[in-house]
Amino acid sequence: MAIYPRITADLTKIKHNIDTLCALCSENGVSIAAVAKVVCADERIVRVLENSAATMLGDARTENLARLITNKPKLLLRAPAPEEADETVELADISLVSEIATIRALGKAARAAKRTHQIILMIDLGDLREGLLFLNREAIECAADAAKAEEGVELIGVGTNLTCYGAIIPDETNLGELCRIADELRARTGLPIPIVSGGNSSSLGLLKRGMVPEGVNHLRLGESILLGNDTAARRVMNGLYGDAFTLSTRLIEVQRKPSVPIGESGANAFGEHPSFESAGEQIRGICKIGRQDTVADGLSPRDGDIKIIGASSDHLIVDLTNAKAYEVGDVLAFTPDYGALLRAYTSAYVYRDYIE
Repeated sequence: MAIYPRITADLTKIKHNIDTLCALCSENGVSIAAVAKVVCADERIVRVLENSAATMLGDARTENLARLITNKPKLLLRAPAPEEADETVELADISLVSEIATIRALGKAARAAKRTHQIILMIDLGDLREGLLFLNREAIECAADAAKAEEGVELIGVGTNLTCYGAIIPDETNLGELCRIADELRARTGLPIPIVSGGNSSSLGLLKRGMVPEGVNHLRLGESILLGNDTAARRVMNGLYGDAFTLSTRLIEVQRKPSVPIGESGANAFGEHPSFESAGEQIRGICKIGRQDTVADGLSPRDGDIKIIGASSDHLIVDLTNAKAYEVGDVLAFTPDYGALLRAYTSAYVYRDYIE
């Protein structure tokens, strides 16, 4: 008997996406770190990434890196705290850093382990997430000097992150600034600093238009590989699959009910005060999945006649009024966006399935 809810990964479509993106980037002199964090380093999906032309595999959490089986260098995407330096050196070959205290902690850990730990110095180009602010050249120079002086640490690149927090779009100006900083640090330190990591999937549209500055030679790609998205344009890129994942669940109730709750309204279980538009009576379905397992707003029903009304922690409520006749026990399928996919793979209650 099939287990629901379940997330099904089409490994053929994921392979197509990563192979297509590796070819595109290679044509433009750019290497790829394939990022597995949204699927929590799922072993079957990592195998697809491993058998690609990506030059490294990345994740934001050391717990996932510990499960990640690869012959490629492992990149830790979220900067470690200084007290995590030993674990970082053990599980990652490269990490993204922006603090001198972290650089020194990594050096100490690397010396104790008799290893060299490589770092990419993160530069904040205005998105205001991690990184040394590009306007503060003195702080950037001090961090580079500290990396050069720290035995056990090798400064191999500079990088940036855009769109994830401040929604700042990569362009020729801000990525050009990153290239200038790389040149300045090469001149200052005498180090080759071979990697200029120009962000994530949001840089792909710029790359396709041939507008990425020549000095950028590395991208960290996750959402584009798994969901086909150019995250700056918020759409699936031409030539990529946007439906490599299917989230499926059973209907556990189908009832005709009003569209507006009855009685005095207060806060819901999440402290929210929802509002409802009257649409008369509806055929409302309740699905065996909820906020603990996914993000309701990030699901697109494969049956276009179904509408999502909302969700509680364990239940997804859908409007079936204009759809075909569904019954209790029927399975509904949805295409998840990034947030919905992330939650589904993090949930212990969603079964994982694969299409080879």
